Amino acid sequence: MSRNSFRDYCDRIDQLLEVYPNVYVENYNATILSSERANLKLRLRFYFKYLLSISEALVVVDDQIKAIDYRYHFQDGQNNLIFRYDNTPHFPSLSSFPHHKHLPDRVISCDQPNIAMVIQDAISFLEEVESSDIN
Repeated sequence: MSRNSFRDYCDRIDQLLEVYPNVYVENYNATILSSERANLKLRLRFYFKYLLSISEALVVVDDQIKAIDYRYHFQDGQNNLIFRYDNTPHFPSLSSFPHHKHLPDRVISCDQPNIAMVIQDAISFLEEVESSDIN
């Protein structure tokens, strides 16, 4: 994978994270495996308790970086699942197979998300929790 294209991808993630207050990067591991492959692993803490764990296996396709394998796992401070997006092929009956989203009580179809969408999903959840705590 071109070091520059992968660096650009990581830079976009860094810029995205700078926008959000109360996000702590616990671990950031980016590994270039070849000219066409890389792995990315992130652990983000929100308010020092909620965890968003990101894992992507990346490839270059038509000069674009694409996640061919991914897991975006979001949990609360007691390790309870809030949501997890992944493409493990274990729900073949879903219309979006192999892409799906785990919720605490069910699994639903979804398109393949990207990191920005997942972070926004986590932020939206936290804003909802925060507003319900106020009321």
